[in-house]
Amino acid sequence: MLRVEAEDRARLADDVNDLLEDVGDAVVPHRHAEEVVVGGGEPLERARDLRPRLARPLAWRVLRSRLLLWWTVRVSGSTAAEAAVKLAVALVRTDSVNPGLVPGAAGEAAIAGLLARRLDRGGFAVQLVPAAGAPGRPSLVARHAGTGGGRSLLLNGHLDTVGVTGMAEPFAGRVTGGRRAGRLLGRGACDMKAGVAAMVTAAEAAAAAGTAGDVMLALVADEEHASAGTEAVLDFLGGRLPDACLVGEPTWLDLAVAHRGYAIVEVAFTGQAAHSSQASLGVNAVSHLGRLITAIEEHDATLAAGPAHPVAGTGSMMTTVAGGGTSPFVLADTAFAVVERRTVPGEAAGRALAEVQALLAAMQVDDSSVQAGASLLLSREAWEYDPSAAAGAALSGILAEALGARCGRGPAPVGAPYWMESALWEAAGVPTVVCGPAGGGMHSAGEWVDLTQVRAYAAALADAIRAFCGPATM
Repeated sequence: MLRVEAEDRARLADDVNDLLEDVGDAVVPHRHAEEVVVGGGEPLERARDLRPRLARPLAWRVLRSRLLLWWTVRVSGSTAAEAAVKLAVALVRTDSVNPGLVPGAAGEAAIAGLLARRLDRGGFAVQLVPAAGAPGRPSLVARHAGTGGGRSLLLNGHLDTVGVTGMAEPFAGRVTGGRRAGRLLGRGACDMKAGVAAMVTAAEAAAAAGTAGDVMLALVADEEHASAGTEAVLDFLGGRLPDACLVGEPTWLDLAVAHRGYAIVEVAFTGQAAHSSQASLGVNAVSHLGRLITAIEEHDATLAAGPAHPVAGTGSMMTTVAGGGTSPFVLADTAFAVVERRTVPGEAAGRALAEVQALLAAMQVDDSSVQAGASLLLSREAWEYDPSAAAGAALSGILAEALGARCGRGPAPVGAPYWMESALWEAAGVPTVVCGPAGGGMHSAGEWVDLTQVRAYAAALADAIRAFCGPATM
């Protein structure tokens, strides 16, 4: 028998009071609602004590049916919260480092298989979706069909992680401070295996309770690199897109309403080798590289001083990788740089190439020996929540209400400095909301997630899925 925690009793009593109010004048005063939950136990069992006080048998049947529905929702949320922590530990203990970032790394096959088997047992139709050019790195699509007449919802998260340099126990899945209110440590704990775990267990709970609309999950490979997984999933779904999408990236349970985009530009310099004691006979490509790095820093300062997006801030530009030359005593005949441009909504990611080319052109005006070429390696657009999309607005409002009920505070609208795959779902025509549990140390050796947030998110999401998709119809 599931018992009611002491700190929840007042809230549960208020819920039962609401049920008694709905029954109307057929019931006795509301003070008896406290008797349903005080001291713990199953509310439906304790509600039977109220039966003699009800004026008509019909009132008892109405109250009983309402309590059954109420208790189903409460139990599903509590079950999802407990299960989410357990699953998050298991996912952190499963190595899924992205081999696109770390050659030879494990990839997503093992973690996708673990979740596929679990969701299959839970009654979901499961499909592992391969990505072009990424053999052995599947994404997972799962669908639990509703009874019909409701909205469909897709929950999206990524299975891959960055590397583990500097981490002594990246896959230990160690919990400090207890599983109820402590921290889960390890690679991917915050970004974003805990969010995935909560979405899975919330989907399971909602599916078990029954929904009118379909409940879907898209748990993808390669988000940390080139998004090959989500692109493959969108191709797989074709025209069978959901009414709305929730991306469970870490937001500290706030609602991200915008995030930045990015572009990666590679620059290659060509110089002329010569003995370093006779530098005038050659062209030092590394010197030109140094000037570009300085010009990029100056351009970044200009961007930072420019107009800011209300929540996403300003764009940025930096050099993240650079090199050149072959040995001492020889002028470098080649050098290279990888330039990262972060964009905000309203800026096109593709403009980064033109910006870098303009910096190189200015260098060539000052020094005709500068020979360089730039190429765009990858770009992703910034994203902004669209409040005019009816399904997205409904999902945002329902989730905010559920989080407020579970956390005692509603989520705030925030911007995210990093890119997420919400931009891809929105571009495909799916209204998208971004919200998930968080902690700290993303992409660092000290990554962790707050288990209080994980539990609250799973419970709130179980409530929100049923509210958005609608209860099952007979």
